[in-house]
Amino acid sequence: MEYRPLGRTGVQVSVACFGTMTFGWDPDDWGTTEEESIRLAHKAMDLGVNFFDTANVYARGTSERILGKALSGGRREKVVLATKCHGKMDDNDPNAWGNSRRHIIQACEDSLKRLGTDWIDLYQIHRPQPSVPIDETIRALDDLVRAGKIRYAGCSTFAAWQVCEAHYVARQLGAAGFVSEQPPYNLLDRRIERELLPFCRTYNYAVIPWSPLAGGMLSGKYLDQKPETGRYAKSDPWNRLKQVPRGPMLRFRSLASKSGHTMATLALAWVANQPGVTSPIIGARNEKQLEESIAACNLKLSPAVLKKLDEIFPPGQHYVNYYSAAFGPNERPW
Repeated sequence: MEYRPLGRTGVQVSVACFGTMTFGWDPDDWGTTEEESIRLAHKAMDLGVNFFDTANVYARGTSERILGKALSGGRREKVVLATKCHGKMDDNDPNAWGNSRRHIIQACEDSLKRLGTDWIDLYQIHRPQPSVPIDETIRALDDLVRAGKIRYAGCSTFAAWQVCEAHYVARQLGAAGFVSEQPPYNLLDRRIERELLPFCRTYNYAVIPWSPLAGGMLSGKYLDQKPETGRYAKSDPWNRLKQVPRGPMLRFRSLASKSGHTMATLALAWVANQPGVTSPIIGARNEKQLEESIAACNLKLSPAVLKKLDEIFPPGQHYVNYYSAAFGPNERPW
């Protein structure tokens, strides 16, 4: 297992970050049962993964509770644990979401209880909220750091200018600020290469890409027919399947075959090979998927293969819309 620094923190994390968004959702759709989730988490640790990512909004706290159980029995101390807040946690409470001090402090306390831990290594703001001044958010996170409840703070799916604003506001306040950004990044949406990735490389922010396989679309399973299970099998609220370009995908499938890899392996390895990327977030519903995804993150691609991928999916461009910082209280945060 390769380990990389978590930005400027000095903390070392595995190149594969195990995302637990599927924990607690319906296994007949795209989720995993509690028993299977715990087994997969333990298997990931056995394979060298020390970086786990979740969020309070995943199954409204169920994912955190399951992950907390998986990390019990002395496993917690060896893991870099990341979770997030922002998403709506109560449909009847107008304050049970967002980036206000009130919500951040309460959400952190709730996450600590569900995870069964005294501290969170990386506490991330799941989405930007322009209606809340960023200084309020930064001050709340800094108070949590000083209280020892979180070690570091990060953000997710912020626009480059929003990360930059937060960076300099934190400096003005004398606060620690963000150390990482968790953006969507895959071959079908490369827009973070325009401004966000250069910023993160310049200021040594960790980059933890979500959806490196574009919700499974880059595995090829949606290419010829719609499967019965999968991220977009039953629900595609953003019509992403309709945006997938068939021509480039067929060329991608051919390249994967010629290079001796599956489409999923090649797509995931590409993300892990990009300059400035720390750890792509992988998901798995069984041990085989987990092992293949971890191996892909550790795979080094040749310059020739990387060049061909650039020809199929041009740098800085996108076919499918993933990178959007405009989320409101009633929108799902992924």
